[in-house]
Amino acid sequence: MFKFTGHTGVVVPLDISNIDTDIIIPKQFLKRVNKIGFGKFLFHDWRFLDTNQLVKNKKFILNKKIYKEASILLTRGNFGCGSSREHAVWSLLDYGFKAIIAPSFADIFYSNSFNNKLLLITLHESEITVLFDIAKSNPGVNFDINLVNKTISVNGMVFLFEIDDFQRFCLLNSLDNIDLTMKHLLDIEIYERGVSDFLLKRTEFKS
Repeated sequence: MFKFTGHTGVVVPLDISNIDTDIIIPKQFLKRVNKIGFGKFLFHDWRFLDTNQLVKNKKFILNKKIYKEASILLTRGNFGCGSSREHAVWSLLDYGFKAIIAPSFADIFYSNSFNNKLLLITLHESEITVLFDIAKSNPGVNFDINLVNKTISVNGMVFLFEIDDFQRFCLLNSLDNIDLTMKHLLDIEIYERGVSDFLLKRTEFKS
């Protein structure tokens, strides 16, 4: 599986606070049974002026040609608030985003993102403002994210970020909860055999 050691990509500056999961993907698009195909509904009510997605909102930043291949989202505080729907993360990933940078994230959204290997980077509000200034002054600029060194580089400037060591380890090694469980498969098998032997002996004793 692909190991996330870093990513360089176009950043889209979405200068809005408190973007909730219903804005990220409205509830009427949650009917799919897998994680694929949600990207086209991302920020639906902001990207389109009609329910059939025939008329794009030309004023919305994601509809600007220069951000067509954007893979890093720069936004404001409390991103992902609202409901606990995991589809919000799926839609961001399916659209093509690899990382989101903000001063804060909703707790459940943060957990869902980690479980789906979407990198969330938290920086101080003042640093976020500097990054917005750079992104807005240089439309289509690339941010270089290095997860090994925990840095964001742009225009000769370097920003350091912190991330939980365990989460960083999992992202660097492309491990999810199932992968982590499988690493202990032998221990699980030994435990299960022990339980089976105990139950068998208990049955024999009673008989």
